[in-house]
This record gives sequence, C-alpha cells and structure tokens, in this order.
Amino acid sequence: MRKFIVTIDGKNYEVGVEEVGSGQSVSNASPVESAPAAPAVAASIPTAAGEKVLSPFPGLIKKFLVQEGALVKKDQPILVLEAMKMDNDITAPCDGKVSFKTEVGNNVETNAVLALIG
Repeated sequence: MRKFIVTIDGKNYEVGVEEVGSGQSVSNASPVESAPAAPAVAASIPTAAGEKVLSPFPGLIKKFLVQEGALVKKDQPILVLEAMKMDNDITAPCDGKVSFKTEVGNNVETNAVLALIG
C-alpha cells in the first residue's frame, strides 16, 4: 500500500492506496495537521530596472487591470491570469511604475516575465 496526503477544502488527509493486484482492500483516511494553503502570488525578482513580476503558473493573460506606465502600490492587482478556467489576480510586489512585458491574449509559462515594477 502507498500513502499519500490529499488536500480537500484546505484540510489535509493521509490516505492509503491499494496497489492493483495486491488483493487487499484499505479504507482509511485520517486528518493530518498542516499549514493552510497560501493563495497564488506571482514571484518577483529585483533587477536594475525594477522588480520582475513572474507568472506563478502557466495560463492566459486575460486582461490588464491598470494601464501601461501607471503608478501602483504594493499588493495592488495589475493583471488577470486565467488558468484552468479560473481568473487569478496578479499583484504588484512593490510600489512603482508598471511596464508590461506581455500582451492580453498571450499564453505564458511558469516564471514568464509578466511586468516590471520600478
């Protein structure tokens, strides 16, 4: 039997999964203590031109929430990244002027540079 931890509604459960052909049936699930899952936040990397806003996961750039060159505050949503039919707000990692490095309608991969804040 192999053990896995599965998260359902923010609560972790340790479950045992029977391997095919082992002839045993296991039906147990017990809660496991863990920290709550953190919301998706874009990573940022400081550069000489400002902080890079990186895509936390692959997705589609759905819309910009501020205009190019706008002054934004830390944690202000700047764009919407759609992944698996869910809209995710990507926020500014710091105060500054936003410069987008992608376009609405583009598909991006994990760690793609979405914008610079500087």
